[in-house]
Amino acid sequence: MLAAPRPPVPADLADRAAARGRRVLHRRRLLRLALCAVLLAAAVALGVWVAARWPTPPSAPPPLGSWGIAPVVTRGPR
Repeated sequence: MLAAPRPPVPADLADRAAARGRRVLHRRRLLRLALCAVLLAAAVALGVWVAARWPTPPSAPPPLGSWGIAPVVTRGPR
């Protein structure tokens, strides 16, 4: 097998392989960057959504009458 004549190889085979490798790496890098951007946008959107739905505590307690409970009035002994 080793003594058999070898098939001809194009002279620019190494250059074409290197160019294809660069294109593959470029596409992978671009895909990874796009995926990171989408994940970052999703994290920001989730943070904004949670912040918008987070209940804010009231600044002062509401008066008892607003809850439908009449204030209890006590009188002294008669």
